[in-house]
Amino acid sequence: MSLSIADIAARLQGYDPQALSAAQVGEFLHHLVEPVTESETVGIFDALGRVLAEDVVSPLSVPPHDNSAMDGFAFDGAALQPGQPLVLRLVGTAYAGRAWQGTVGPGDCVKIMTGAIMPAGLDTVVPQEFTRTDTVDGHTQVHIPADVLRAGDNRRLCGEDLMQGSVALARGTLLGPAALGLLASLGLAQVRVWRRLRVAYFSTGDEILSLGEPPREGAVYDSNRYTVFGLLTRLGVQVIDLGVVRDEPAQLEAAFRQAAAQADAIITSGGVSVGEADHTRTMMRALGDVAFWRIAMRPGRPMAVGRIAASAMAAAAQTGLQAQSASEPAKSSTTSYQINSTLQPGGAVLFGLPGNPVAVMVTFLAFVRPALLRMMGASANTPPLLRATCTEALRKKPGRTEYQRGLVTTAADGTVQVCTTGNQGSGVLSSMVQANGLIVLHHAQGNVAPGDVVDVMMFDGVI
Repeated sequence: MSLSIADIAARLQGYDPQALSAAQVGEFLHHLVEPVTESETVGIFDALGRVLAEDVVSPLSVPPHDNSAMDGFAFDGAALQPGQPLVLRLVGTAYAGRAWQGTVGPGDCVKIMTGAIMPAGLDTVVPQEFTRTDTVDGHTQVHIPADVLRAGDNRRLCGEDLMQGSVALARGTLLGPAALGLLASLGLAQVRVWRRLRVAYFSTGDEILSLGEPPREGAVYDSNRYTVFGLLTRLGVQVIDLGVVRDEPAQLEAAFRQAAAQADAIITSGGVSVGEADHTRTMMRALGDVAFWRIAMRPGRPMAVGRIAASAMAAAAQTGLQAQSASEPAKSSTTSYQINSTLQPGGAVLFGLPGNPVAVMVTFLAFVRPALLRMMGASANTPPLLRATCTEALRKKPGRTEYQRGLVTTAADGTVQVCTTGNQGSGVLSSMVQANGLIVLHHAQGNVAPGDVVDVMMFDGVI
């Protein structure tokens, strides 16, 4: 059973919605979100980015036989003696894809190709380039210099990658390209995965322009819709794009209704700061169980989280929202919403993000992405941080977590270093384009001096 906002808050020591640390946000969201429970079987070509719903048990050993790791000559390694060269008689050739059918006696060797099954009684392969050959009495001899290898060298053992009956991939694994290859190496054409997560997104605000609208004074084009779309697409979820929703109660209610009916999670940008002259906060509170936070972080201080449920929406419609909408002056809109009466009642986790472009991306990467990965059923949802040497001084007061846009490079001596991309304003979206990671200055951390080592959250594969 899902926990309420109050229940989760009671579990967090020192919970204060007006002064949450980044660590507390992560802990809260871990309790708030739950993995999906429906699964499906998909083909390997459709499995990239999906999450395994059950362990994959290897139906065979990989490799299925001892085989050669390179082109060379296979022989019995017991014939090797320290400090002594070895001369062997060539009796045949073993090719990859079929077993060699001959017999091998003492002092014999077999020419072998990479991947070929090791003939019975042979356990060592000398690379071809280490040897020389000659012919004596019509027989080819292979000369191996002293001390160039040891018994057992250059042999791949049966099952050294995977043994039959062992777990090849664990439930909760996020399937990447290497995992697809591993599944194929086991002869598996299909795999059981959790269903794809559905995430609805819309921007809010009367100051937001959609692409195609003419510029107007005081308005800005909506970039958040496209950055969030990119972040969600990279994550592999099903994106439900609801566009821009004007600051008008009826439109907001319709958007939340549609999102909650169709999606597992809802992401909005804008309208969550205290004192903003819009109806988004009021609508969130009326339609669900929602908390409004001030997080001790920079950028991205305001955030709303909770659940939007069908039952709460129905109750809200009967408690004055329609009357409030009727009392408001009509506002122009370029976005029209039609509620599909065939949609089943449902609910969704809500992530209300701030409106500034960089703050949207930072809060998504720091908090929303790990939460969505948990909802997808992934067992690992927090990427490791890279340690890099900072090349400049950074001012930082303890008591909040800062995420500064950084550029990670490799110095001439091979060390990993990082510098900022300059202006760290929350509206400077170009700095996110220039960056390849976020310098994470932790809650208790103070000023950073040149040469200090800092943590970096890398963007590769995410943005």
